[in-house]
Amino acid sequence: MQEPDVTAYRLLHELDDRFDHLVGTIETALALYERQRPATWVLHQPTVDSDWLRHALLDMWHQEGQDGRETRNYVGVIAADEPLIETVGAINHAKTAISELIQKIKALSPKAFGEIKHRLPQRHPHVDNVLRRSGFARLHLKQCWRHLPIAEAPVSRIRLAWYSSGRSIKRLSVQEAEQKLMQLDTEAPHVRIQLRKLAALPSSEILAQVQAQAPLMRANLFFTEPLLDGHSRRALNIAMPLFVPAPDQRLPHVNSPPVQPPLERTRAKRRDEKLEHDVYLPSLRIYRYRQ
Repeated sequence: MQEPDVTAYRLLHELDDRFDHLVGTIETALALYERQRPATWVLHQPTVDSDWLRHALLDMWHQEGQDGRETRNYVGVIAADEPLIETVGAINHAKTAISELIQKIKALSPKAFGEIKHRLPQRHPHVDNVLRRSGFARLHLKQCWRHLPIAEAPVSRIRLAWYSSGRSIKRLSVQEAEQKLMQLDTEAPHVRIQLRKLAALPSSEILAQVQAQAPLMRANLFFTEPLLDGHSRRALNIAMPLFVPAPDQRLPHVNSPPVQPPLERTRAKRRDEKLEHDVYLPSLRIYRYRQ
């Protein structure tokens, strides 16, 4: 049986090849885009910079002081013909292949996983040059493997709006919550108070750990003709340029939302909200479900 680290380091070489393939696929799409110059709309840019898409697709590194959970957004719409759509689909396949292999390496060897963010940027001259000029040193994995949105069919209009109310909810047992609290400073008074509160709960109770999500640009697509499943519209998040099939080479009508998301929640709370209003364990953002 092979040692996990040995196997992981062999997979790193395979990852090099997959990353090279991704960058090559991106360059193919960019060459096609730059040759065609298809109609392009970019959020609050009356004139689209010729290098905008190149910068968007090759932006795969951390900036100084950037939170690793944050990603930079490139909101735009591109009227794409069939060859460009196919090439963008190939980019997404390459991104999926990288994501799957990185997760495999991470599971095998944390040591090898730690090298990924430092070695992959050196695989491509454009990225390497930017790193040298700016001092950036680490690949941003989320920005590396996030997919480019592709509309399923021609679109007549697109309505964009910021969605600022998103959150992820993870269900936890009382025992799992206790384990998380024990990883904190258990001598701190506020942690001890939370441990006592947790001890007062039935061991069978299920809790909810809530994580607020960064604001997202939401796109509502109105298709020119209904899809085969009968749907005439579709909603999706677009942190990256949206490619829409455009046989007539024309952009659909796109509204112009604010450049920045609203500072406060924009949606009313649901009447059937399942969580209590007040956080039960503040250090872990854990709530109780309403009884």
